[in-house]
Amino acid sequence: MHTFGRHLRRSVVLSAICLMTFVNSGCTLTGGFIGVIYEYMLFWETLPVMPITPYQMGRLEDQLWEDERYNRVPVLDPIEGENAPTFCVDPPSDDQVIRSLPDDVSGGIAFLQETQRNNVRIVVEKIVDRLDECKVYPLVGPARLHHCHFKCTVFYDKTIRSYWPIPFTHVDQTEEVVYIDKDHLIRCAGPAMN
Repeated sequence: MHTFGRHLRRSVVLSAICLMTFVNSGCTLTGGFIGVIYEYMLFWETLPVMPITPYQMGRLEDQLWEDERYNRVPVLDPIEGENAPTFCVDPPSDDQVIRSLPDDVSGGIAFLQETQRNNVRIVVEKIVDRLDECKVYPLVGPARLHHCHFKCTVFYDKTIRSYWPIPFTHVDQTEEVVYIDKDHLIRCAGPAMN
């Protein structure tokens, strides 16, 4: 009982000192922070600042990268003349092929289980290169669909490491195949204007 009274007195004195310090210092802590956020929202006409983890930010950046580069169908202007290329000119990049692979290497726990891809070699083969007839597409108008399909074979050494409870390393030569379409629309040329 004697120690309980001593701890109670200490906590009361500490609370009183903290209360006097916060009140006299001009710092309003919670109210001040919320007030600043509210003023920020009103000034910039936006939502309040929300904390986000680095993992979530990485996922959002990856999604935006893929949407910007790989998830859109481009509509190209017509290329006329006898030397106009009617074949697929841009095979998939290494970045697009690696992003298209099943994601076996993410989600490992550091020092517990890690998976890596080493010595990556990518072979790209064109399997379809076809140009359809002119059709009318909504929001585009008259255009031709150029089919470009690629078979991408990825060879790599898959390394699985675990450090606990029993340390081991396993290296396996792996081969994976990914099919990628790079279809795009080419506008049909109109009648010649004089």
